[in-house]
Formats: sequence, C-alpha cells, structure tokens
Amino acid sequence: MKKFYKKALLTVACFMLVVAAQAQSVLEDVVNAVRNSNVAALEKYYDNIVPITINNTQSAYSRTQASLVLKDFFTRNVPKEVTILNSGSATANSQFAIGTLTTTSGVKFNLYVLLKSKDNLFFLQELRLNK
Repeated sequence: MKKFYKKALLTVACFMLVVAAQAQSVLEDVVNAVRNSNVAALEKYYDNIVPITINNTQSAYSRTQASLVLKDFFTRNVPKEVTILNSGSATANSQFAIGTLTTTSGVKFNLYVLLKSKDNLFFLQELRLNK
C-alpha cells in the first residue's frame, strides 16, 4: 500500500512539474512578444475575449480588436527594454509576471501579464500597461 501512495505522489508531482514548466514557457513567450512588439506572437494566447488595460483604461476586446489596440500601442510606444521584477504562480492553473516596459523615448510602463489554463492550454487572461 505504501508503494502505491509513493507512486501516486510521484506521478502527481511529475505532472505538476510538467504543467509548471509549460506555463513558464508560455509566460516567457508572452513577455518576449511584448519585448519585441510582436502582436502576432501574442495572438496565439488570446482567448475569445482579451482584457487589456492601457493607462488605467480597461476594456475587453475581441481577438481582432485586441490586436489592433496592441499594434497601435506598440507603434506609439516602441519597446526598448522589458524588465521582469516578479513572476510565478498566482494559483495552480495561472501564471503572472510583473515588470517594467521602457520605450525608446524613455517612457516607462508598469507591465502586468496574467495567464490562465483552460483545457490544458494557457490563455492571456489580462494584460496591463500603465504609466
């Protein structure tokens, strides 16, 4: 009986590590997409509705609208550097990153990214860019 519990615990632990590694990889992809103004790379992680906050104005956009809003933002605010200050798991099925986006003109935005798992895939649950 002890062997069964050990194997079950080991199996669950391995599964959680795989999920955590996948989430971290997705989070890195999203942060790199922001760093490179790559809206097409961000689109891979859109759900049907994409909540975006820019300068404390929050809206929920369709996938197409979200891409247009972000393309416009990155055209006006070309990223020079993205620095992640903190990242991790908010819950068992979500990942977050908090950092700073510095533009080529020197303007700094606080960056917050939240990803949530749905059907074993991670989706952009929230993106905030505030001065």
